[in-house]
Amino acid sequence: MAPSGRRQYLWIFLAAALASFLAGFTVGWLSKPLKDTATSADSHQNLRWKLISEMKADNIKSFLRSFTKLPHLAGTEQNLLLAKKIQNQWKKFGLDSAELVHYDVLLSYPNETNANYISVIDEQGTEIFNTSYVEPPPDGYENVKNIVPPYNAFSPPGVPEGELVYVNYARTEDFFKLEREMNINCTGKIVIARYGRIFRGNKVKNAMLAGAKGIILYSDPADYSAPGVQPYPKGWNLPGTAAQRGNVLNLNGAGDPLTPGYPAKEYTFRLDVEDGVGIPQIPVHPIGYNDAEILLRYLGGIASPDDSWKGGLNVSYNIGPGFIGHDSFRKVRMHVYNINKITRIYNVIGTIRGSVEPDRYVILGGHRDSWVFGGIDPTSGAATLQEVAQSFGKLLSSGWRPRRTIIFASWDAEEFGLLGSTEWAEENVKTLQERSVAYINSDSSIEGNYTLRVDCTPLLHQLVYKLTKEISSPDDGFESKSLYESWLEKDPSSESKTLPRISKLGSGSDFEAYFQRLGIASGRVRYTKNKKTDTYSSYPIYHTIYETFELVEKFYDPTFKKQLAVAQLRGALVYELADAKIIPFNIQDYAKTLENYARSIYNSSRTHEQACRSHGVSFESLFSAVKNFSEAASDFHRRLSQVDLNNPIAVRIMNDQLMFLERAFIDPLGLPGRPFYRHIIFAPSSHNKYAGESFPGIFDAILYNPSSGRDSERILIVKSQTSSLFIGQEIFGSKNLKRYRQSANPIKQTKELHHL
Repeated sequence: MAPSGRRQYLWIFLAAALASFLAGFTVGWLSKPLKDTATSADSHQNLRWKLISEMKADNIKSFLRSFTKLPHLAGTEQNLLLAKKIQNQWKKFGLDSAELVHYDVLLSYPNETNANYISVIDEQGTEIFNTSYVEPPPDGYENVKNIVPPYNAFSPPGVPEGELVYVNYARTEDFFKLEREMNINCTGKIVIARYGRIFRGNKVKNAMLAGAKGIILYSDPADYSAPGVQPYPKGWNLPGTAAQRGNVLNLNGAGDPLTPGYPAKEYTFRLDVEDGVGIPQIPVHPIGYNDAEILLRYLGGIASPDDSWKGGLNVSYNIGPGFIGHDSFRKVRMHVYNINKITRIYNVIGTIRGSVEPDRYVILGGHRDSWVFGGIDPTSGAATLQEVAQSFGKLLSSGWRPRRTIIFASWDAEEFGLLGSTEWAEENVKTLQERSVAYINSDSSIEGNYTLRVDCTPLLHQLVYKLTKEISSPDDGFESKSLYESWLEKDPSSESKTLPRISKLGSGSDFEAYFQRLGIASGRVRYTKNKKTDTYSSYPIYHTIYETFELVEKFYDPTFKKQLAVAQLRGALVYELADAKIIPFNIQDYAKTLENYARSIYNSSRTHEQACRSHGVSFESLFSAVKNFSEAASDFHRRLSQVDLNNPIAVRIMNDQLMFLERAFIDPLGLPGRPFYRHIIFAPSSHNKYAGESFPGIFDAILYNPSSGRDSERILIVKSQTSSLFIGQEIFGSKNLKRYRQSANPIKQTKELHHL
């Protein structure tokens, strides 16, 4: 061989050897942690105990007091100052980073020079009664400025006049009863509805569909007062002068109404406001029940159909339309002058970088903005989030670092439609879909003081059960028992009395984009009321000026131990999800849940059995998909029990399959008519955003009487949704798992391990 040929051969040999060395180096080195700080199995539980032991009730109390001294409405200077305070504290706690991230979103405010109100007018148009403009401030807050008066955000401006009709809760079934059974037409009328039972935006949408020209909302004592309790400040019931604020959008997961599906940055194309997503077309305004009683007292027309239409006011609850007797010529006039404007909002994003898998994220997020002081919503949650972040910072200072990256988020503009959290999800959608393990929500930590409430993906059930058994109960009479024991005794599951109740995720808080759109396993925990005996909606002073620090300290949680228990559970969930070698998800629980939901939706469909049969609808494919999923889940957990925990590639592969399980149920086209709700197993009810539905596409398609003339359309939806479910289970099916194992490339896997 010529010298030049030998030299060429030598270079090829050296290049091949170098490539081999680099490949080996990649597998051998990059699969190691950045630093030798990953916790061993022996110390893992001790560190979790140290984390939750660091949390103190007095710290949560201090954070709550500090954060609620002034109003912090989204888009205001006060809320930006609070964001900066939280950012600075996170840096002080020792988080690796804490940044402000801004978006320019559409917000809605009352006109500062032209107040909103409702009036009764005589035949000459003279206003003979006007509702209150503002709420009297609570003691100690008389000199606080920048308190926004009661209003419904995103109500369009308008001054409609018309006869008044009482529509109960303004639910779909309420309007059906009025129109179909009582022959009352709401077209051209102004309707009045009581808050409760469903999301206020759904009430407004229903009123629009019924032809109303405006809707008045009020909180009835039957729904917002507990028996035997005084109104605030002597008790925690709603005063008659208070009115519930809140947005009335129907976004269905779209985020900023002008930039649906895209982050609301400076460079983003925006729709015109009149084309914005989910913005109502009729004026809306909230009033207190003192004013509502005056409007309802003289209503004429038909009597209420039954007692379920009667509240707690001293009135007959006639339906209308119009007033009785010599007042029959009188009408109602609405004055709404709200202003919509694009406004800058700020999220605070903090991170603790993972030591082994920094490209895997566990997110703990809750909103910061409130309508006024936000003593419960959201600041009881913001205070617990702050204490969790501080406790993780103390662990960091001791030399510990989590296996995976932890992201802390203080969201802005949740009250205006979950805007801050949704915009951040839209800006980071690709990264979040590829890397997110779980999202834990940190909204209000209390809405009552009776027992724990948990809503989460079935993947988290076993982890929640395990952790609550290791946290002390804060409940009276359970001093020596665990949180699990008090929870089980007070709120057992309807399916199994040996387990406490865990509910489905609906919407109404910041987990929505992460769970319903991106398919990231999510959960939320807080303390709640006794659902068996407490029939009032939410908590009585919800979204009013009286939601103060003193309300929490005096009535809801004087020792702050219930909020401490919530902080400990939220923190422990984040710790386990971020630091356990194998992600602590249980897929078999998901399979059992799907079996229950499949039986339930099938039983619901039997009321329309004839229509389903005539159109060839069969649920056999649904049951087959669930059966295949259950078999794949069992096989997966069998192999998971045999995995070599010392093999980082084997661990990574199993963890990725666990992480992507929830994503298998994401339909990229979304649910019918709701493209931003993409989870085919769980979604908010299309008739009540707060409530969760299982198999939502099928549920919506069979909800109404098929005799309405749209059988074929509904049947097609049922068939397509059943097909989507079959495809979803195939993504996770055993064949695909085997293909994934066979095609897994160790070098490619490890190249991704430390790229954040």
